[in-house]
Amino acid sequence: MYLGRFVQSGFRNLEPLDLTFDPHVNIFLGENAQGKTNLLEAIYFLALSRSHRTNNDRELINFDQDFASLAGRVHQKQVDIDLRLVISKKGKSAWVNRIEQSRLSKYVGHLQAILFSPEDLELVKGAPALRRRFMDLEFGQVNPEYLYFASQYRQSLQQRNNYLKQLAKREASDKVLLSVLTEQVATSASEIISRRYRYLAGLNRHAASAYQAISGAREDLTVIYRPSAKTIEPGDDAQTIKAKLLARFAEIEDDELRRATTLLGPHRDDLEFQLDGKNAHLFASQGQQRSIALSLKLAEIQLIKELTGDEPILLLDDVMSELDQHRQAALLNFIHGKTQTFITTTDLEGISQEIVKQPRIYYIHAGRILEKEEGLNGRRR
Repeated sequence: MYLGRFVQSGFRNLEPLDLTFDPHVNIFLGENAQGKTNLLEAIYFLALSRSHRTNNDRELINFDQDFASLAGRVHQKQVDIDLRLVISKKGKSAWVNRIEQSRLSKYVGHLQAILFSPEDLELVKGAPALRRRFMDLEFGQVNPEYLYFASQYRQSLQQRNNYLKQLAKREASDKVLLSVLTEQVATSASEIISRRYRYLAGLNRHAASAYQAISGAREDLTVIYRPSAKTIEPGDDAQTIKAKLLARFAEIEDDELRRATTLLGPHRDDLEFQLDGKNAHLFASQGQQRSIALSLKLAEIQLIKELTGDEPILLLDDVMSELDQHRQAALLNFIHGKTQTFITTTDLEGISQEIVKQPRIYYIHAGRILEKEEGLNGRRR
């Protein structure tokens, strides 16, 4: 799979553009704050219909525009697909092969994309919200049902939290309605948790293998799902998970009423990374943490290939300079010749010339993108 033609207008600070990308490696060169990250964000948004940087889609529209438009042609093994997204102040609209989609969950999945940015290096020691977002963004690409239940969960959770606040302020008193809202939250939560367990099993397997290769087989990496409802176990099906959630909600009802918020569910779950059985959050060195983050990204590529039969595109947002030569080589050797890759950087010197020999290079300045003619070695192509 690769993204060929890409057309956009009105997205952040980017000037309107119409580009045809190389199926292998595309490098975007420029100083900071010129639009490199915005371009990768636009490509990522075209794939997932959401940003990795903000939950407010209005922020993506150029301040002097009424809407932003993204379009691209995706080349798969058997078929080419045209995708289009329009972001307006009223919301998002999506088209696949010129047919408008009734739900975004029907749109997502036609172009899979893996993004690796400096923030991902904080996955091990960063806030739990980073790891939850990691799961939601990646698992939603390979399973439209995950997206559907995640959307249902957000709506039900917001309604329940609002009602808990009303009860806490004595603006409402109907506990029957609270039970109904709790049932709705538990239903969608159980579907999300069961799918997280399922996909993490595959991710765990691939991440362990990748970490062995990166670390020289010095430690074993394990990724463990930590649900906020401690009674939930990996082998539980959705029905069992729901029953355990409802039982736990009954136990903590007084606490939730006092704090006026929902205290358990997927929005409070977490991941734990272990090296040889030890919590990496507590014991891993910075180098080990970066190896874990890199292993997860490589595992995502393998998992998507396993589940869909196609390689996702890879977006490396100013991350090459954050990796030493060993980890950079591990990454580029893994993707070379298999995965269409987009790299942003301020300096070509930080990219291995031996592995990336013939990239297509673009220069970005003040949101304007121009294709350069020279390769990594500075020679005219």
